[in-house]
Amino acid sequence: MRVHIADHPLITHKLTVLRDKATPSPVFRQLVEELVTLLAYEATRDVRVDKVVVDTPVAPYNGVKLARPRPIIIPVLRAGLGMLEGMTKLLPTAEVGFLGIKRNEETLEPYTYANRLPDDLTGRQVFIIDPMLATGGTLIDSIDYVFERGATDVTCVCLLGAPEGLAAVEAHVAGKDVKVVLGALDEKLNEKGYIVPGLGDAGDRLYGVAQ
Repeated sequence: MRVHIADHPLITHKLTVLRDKATPSPVFRQLVEELVTLLAYEATRDVRVDKVVVDTPVAPYNGVKLARPRPIIIPVLRAGLGMLEGMTKLLPTAEVGFLGIKRNEETLEPYTYANRLPDDLTGRQVFIIDPMLATGGTLIDSIDYVFERGATDVTCVCLLGAPEGLAAVEAHVAGKDVKVVLGALDEKLNEKGYIVPGLGDAGDRLYGVAQ
C-alpha cells in the first residue's frame, strides 16, 4: 500500500480552520471542497491516459487524454458527499457511484446500508472518498466492495487519518494496489473511536444533526 500525507502550508492552513469548532457549517463545507481539490491532484497522479494528437493554431501537439473506461468516484455516505464536488471539479468526466456504510457506535464495526455501484468494475480506476480514516473499518469495507466487483486499482482520499486506522487498512490490503492520500495524519484514536485532535463528526459538521 502506498501512502501520501500532504505536506503543504495551504492544506495545513485550511485544515486548521476546518478543525476549529467555531467554524460554521457553510464555511466548513466550502473548505472541504477546496481541500479535496488540492488532495485530488496527488490522488490522480497515476490516472490512466491515452496518447492523442491535437492541432494547435500553430502546429500538431502530442498530448494525452483520460483513458477509457472512465475512472469512478465513490463517496462513502453521508460525509463523503461533502467531498464529491471537489473531486468532480478535477475529474468532471468520471462516473460517480455511492456506498452507504455506517459505523456502529458501540462496536465500532461498519455495516452497509446502501450500494449504488456498477456490478462490474473490471479495468476501472476507483477513487473512494471519505473525510475520516479513524478505525479503518469503513474504508476496509469499501475497498473490499470494489475489489469484489473486479477493481484492481483503488485510491482512497481522506482529510484526516489516525495511525491505528491506517495500520489496519495496510494490513488488510497487503499485496493489493491501494493508495491512501491524507491531508494529515493525527495523533491517535480516543476511547470512542474519534480521531485526536481531529475535527469531530465530519457528517454532523457538514450537514448538521438530524433531529
